[in-house]
Amino acid sequence: MPNRLTTQQKALELNLDETIYGTFAEIGAGQDVAGNFFKAGAASGTVAKSISAYDMTFSDAIYGKETSRRYVCQARVEKMVDYEYDLIMERLGKSHCNCNFFSFANTVSARNFMGNNEPHGWLAVKFRSSPKEAPSQLVLHVRMHDQTNLLQQKAIGMLGVNMIYSCFKSKESIEQLIGALMENLTRDSIEIDMINTEGPAFAHLDNRLLSLQLVVKSYTDAVFFDSDGTVKLAKDEFYKKNILLTRGSYRPPTKVNADILETAPKNFSADIEEKKILSIAEITINHLKEDGEITGSDFLARVDLLSIMGQKVLITNMPQFMHLTNYISRFKPKNIGLVFGVYNFMQLFETNYSQFRGGILEALGRLFRSNVMIYLYPYREESQSDKLMDLDGITVNNTNDYLLEYLKRSGQVKNLSGYNDALLHIYSRKVLEMIRNSESGWEDLVPSEVAKEINDECLFGNPTCTPKK
Repeated sequence: MPNRLTTQQKALELNLDETIYGTFAEIGAGQDVAGNFFKAGAASGTVAKSISAYDMTFSDAIYGKETSRRYVCQARVEKMVDYEYDLIMERLGKSHCNCNFFSFANTVSARNFMGNNEPHGWLAVKFRSSPKEAPSQLVLHVRMHDQTNLLQQKAIGMLGVNMIYSCFKSKESIEQLIGALMENLTRDSIEIDMINTEGPAFAHLDNRLLSLQLVVKSYTDAVFFDSDGTVKLAKDEFYKKNILLTRGSYRPPTKVNADILETAPKNFSADIEEKKILSIAEITINHLKEDGEITGSDFLARVDLLSIMGQKVLITNMPQFMHLTNYISRFKPKNIGLVFGVYNFMQLFETNYSQFRGGILEALGRLFRSNVMIYLYPYREESQSDKLMDLDGITVNNTNDYLLEYLKRSGQVKNLSGYNDALLHIYSRKVLEMIRNSESGWEDLVPSEVAKEINDECLFGNPTCTPKK
């Protein structure tokens, strides 16, 4: 395995490459990205211009005002990188036609003097891989975890160099790009929680798989996809909303899943007496694994099918629900609703919580915050005549039965009402077996649009269809 290059070595390699030339525009957290190129030596080979448009008035004069009045946002960094790229192309595009030009921009809110803000930032690179190629773009959102402003600046400086180096040198595969971005950095220092690529240089990469890799590598805890499958920043979508999460494997989405996703928002809306609900299908990476591995095609199939159903999707690495509510609470939601099966609820009382000093009491306390409601979807084993298992029929060990009774009386956990009893015997795992074994009748167990897509695209190992060329 080759030795990992240091930040200085990467900057120097780029400085010595006569075909790479660009500009730097940085707002907040100093100018450590450009600074790394200056310190490496031979910076005139790479740095055409470096600017710190730190003052808001001066920044507005260059890039225009933000209607949102937020300056650490995706719209701002994209305006910056577009403006600077267009400017260098206008001034040098014809006279230096053999150069691969780039522009780098960031807008960052590092730790303030009082230490009471949430350090985060947006970084972007716009570039062309060859003189005749249309420009491509890489955009990241990061959270910074270092405890001092100087350490956060240093981390941004290293990440910025990694981004530019990756765009020109390390983008052949998803694993290579994600790994190169975090070289010489740790999650304790910086967290990449959103990535988006555009343009011909990244045509071989899928943004959804890039985002999945962030979770798999534990570079972040969750990634969010809008109902059209595009990658979004969870913070921007979740902030001060009423959030309803429905956990499932969705492999494939069945009529049961469709019933839950239709019924649960009605229950939640009635309980909190508000109409606006952000309903999200949540999948943990544990539910993405088959034989211990995560398959990209299987993951994309589930996201695509949920998208066809008009559903937003959250992929997380949080199998325990108290970690999920802790994550959602970062975005200051009005209310949180969680939907899961009766069996999963029973498991709450059987889990070993030795990682919490307060044991099960602390764990359940973290889960059942004052603004959290939990809805249980009942089940029957095989047919509609089997015994219904819901909240009323749950039994737990004698040590914890008083906790269960308390939660029942609190009103924070309840049965989901209005569900279709005729669907309770449908399970995703059985439908998946039917698809793979070419058993008839599985199409009747999933929404019609899901069945059509599975057959058209030969999803989940469907052996009866012919893949499209």
